[in-house]
Amino acid sequence: MLLLVAIGLAMLPLALTLLYRLEFTRPVSMLMLVDRFTFRPFHRQWIDIDDVAPVLVQSVIMSEDGQFCSHQGVDWGALNEVINEALEGERARGASTITMQTVKNLFLWNSRSFIRKGLEIPLAIWFDLVVPKKRVLEIYLNIAEWGIATYGVAAASQAYFGKHPTELSPREAALLTVALPNPKERNPASPGPGMSRLADIIQARAAKAGGHTGCLD
Repeated sequence: MLLLVAIGLAMLPLALTLLYRLEFTRPVSMLMLVDRFTFRPFHRQWIDIDDVAPVLVQSVIMSEDGQFCSHQGVDWGALNEVINEALEGERARGASTITMQTVKNLFLWNSRSFIRKGLEIPLAIWFDLVVPKKRVLEIYLNIAEWGIATYGVAAASQAYFGKHPTELSPREAALLTVALPNPKERNPASPGPGMSRLADIIQARAAKAGGHTGCLD
C-alpha cells in the first residue's frame, strides 16, 4: 500500500504537467498551497503573458536564464560549472533555469538540498518537453514569489508600483526582476544603492535581449 502511495505521489507531477500545458489552467505553487491550507491570506491575480509589458519579460529572461530559448529545461553548461566549483571548494551559486525554478515552485520545496536538485532536473526536462516555452514563462511569472504573500507579476506590479503589468517602465521592470532572488528582503519600490546598481545592469541587458526571447514570438 505504501509503495502504491509513493508511486502515485511520484507520478503526480508528471500528470499535472500535462494538465498545466492547457492554457485555461491556472497553476498554483507549493507556497501558495501552504498559505491556503494554513489560512494565511495571499494575493495572486493570473495574467496572460501577452498582457505583460515585453520589457518585463526581457528583463526576467536576461537576468534569470539567458539561454531559456535554447536549452531543453536544464542549462548543462552552467550546471557543470557550478558542480566543478563546488568540488573545488568554492561557494555554491545558482544554476537554475526558469524551467527548473518553475517545477520547483510547482512541485517541490524551497530549502536547498541535493535531493531536491536531483528531482528538479528530470522534472524540468519533462516540463520543457511537454509545455511550450511561452507557456512555461507565463506560469513562472504567475507563481513566482515577489514578496510576503505576493505571488505573480500582476500582484507585484500593483503592490509596488500601483500599475497593471502592461504599464511597467523599463526601470520598474528591472527593479521587479532584481527582487526575484530575494523577494522578502528586496523592495522594488524602495531600492537601496546595491539593488539600484543591479537594476542598471538588468535594464541594459533587457535593451539588448534580441534573439534571447525569440522562442516567445
